[in-house]
Amino acid sequence: MTERELKFREGYRIAQCCSPRLDDVITGYFSYNNVVVVHKASCNNLKKAESKRLVSLSWDEILEKGEEEPEQDFYELDELDFHILKHHQTMGVDYSWMVANVLNFDPEQAFERHKKLKNLKLIKRVEPLMIQYRKNIVDHKWIKHRNHTYYEITPKGERYLNCFIKK
Repeated sequence: MTERELKFREGYRIAQCCSPRLDDVITGYFSYNNVVVVHKASCNNLKKAESKRLVSLSWDEILEKGEEEPEQDFYELDELDFHILKHHQTMGVDYSWMVANVLNFDPEQAFERHKKLKNLKLIKRVEPLMIQYRKNIVDHKWIKHRNHTYYEITPKGERYLNCFIKK
């Protein structure tokens, strides 16, 4: 597949100023229209950008993947794990107590499930100062990172959820 044939996940586009290639280290810039513009990490335009709007990226995060079989750890998951992954896929960034509240189960269990899913690299902890919250529910909702531990689904989590839905 040539670089022109690559497909990007929704919400990403390649910067025209530096046209990053697959062998380049990349950085994302949150634009005002809720799109992450992908630049070469060495792009001169990033020197003028607001540092709060920059995010580290990898090609694995932004490229659409073909059909892949899940790894053996897929079979360690139960239905509640997949409900949690679906919650993060639908709602975006969220924290354990809220997930437990929405899905109607014990918050302690939510903390444990998030820990398990994080260890399996199906979700990841969100570190930035500003986060997009409940992405598919409230448009353009950005909040300051509070004292909760926020999580979001990873590309591996998306893949596992898709495999679960197909089975």
